[in-house]
Amino acid sequence: MVLTRRIIPCLDVYGGVVVKGVKFSNLQRIGDPAELAVKYMEQSADEIVFLDISATPEGRETMMEVVKRTAENLFIPLTVGGGVRSVEDFGKLLRAGADKVSVNTAAVKDKTLIRRASSVFGQQCVVVAVDAKRVGGGWEVYVKAGREPTGLDALEWIRNCEREGAGEILLTSIDADGTRLGYDIELLRAARRSVDIPIIASGGAGSLQHVYEALTRGGADAALIASILHYDQHSVLDIKRWLREKGVEVRL
Repeated sequence: MVLTRRIIPCLDVYGGVVVKGVKFSNLQRIGDPAELAVKYMEQSADEIVFLDISATPEGRETMMEVVKRTAENLFIPLTVGGGVRSVEDFGKLLRAGADKVSVNTAAVKDKTLIRRASSVFGQQCVVVAVDAKRVGGGWEVYVKAGREPTGLDALEWIRNCEREGAGEILLTSIDADGTRLGYDIELLRAARRSVDIPIIASGGAGSLQHVYEALTRGGADAALIASILHYDQHSVLDIKRWLREKGVEVRL
């Protein structure tokens, strides 16, 4: 059976506006999340990921009104993360229109959160975002929007997340993020060997070839894309048509 690979636009939201940075800093304003989500849906995106990147550092909840406005006209799955601290927060976001909830910092701080959320809402709703940075011969997990090291080995952590009931891993290379120099294929391959649940590759896409490599050599189930789309380098449909020509199964 040939599995269909997914192309997922990422909306990093700061203060209610979509932004894009390099290695989690130097943010540039891109546009309105609701408008961009619909634009990418119309281009044949499989899903949308909405990350409120300032919520956790600022110690506040996700901007629910912005989530509701974004979800309002979407007919594809929406994953929302940022500022998620409890099972109750999962419920609020799902009621606001999210189909899945992404958790990062809180899952590291409270090792029971993944299991509790999965038992209440189902494994398919729980996405664990892992921000990994190269340290020595491996990768270390960082939290609070990539600002705080945890001492956790990234591969050991994603194995733990799978055991606890995570449905997917959203794996971001901090080193590659926003550089447009390509995904960290070595990280993706190591992660793919570590878990059986789907892995979403994130951080570094700058060309069609980079996306292809993440989905083939890297073994990712989906590619998260921002810069390529936000700066109109390619549309989602362009990417998918090119991938299909290269033999990658995608939904058009």
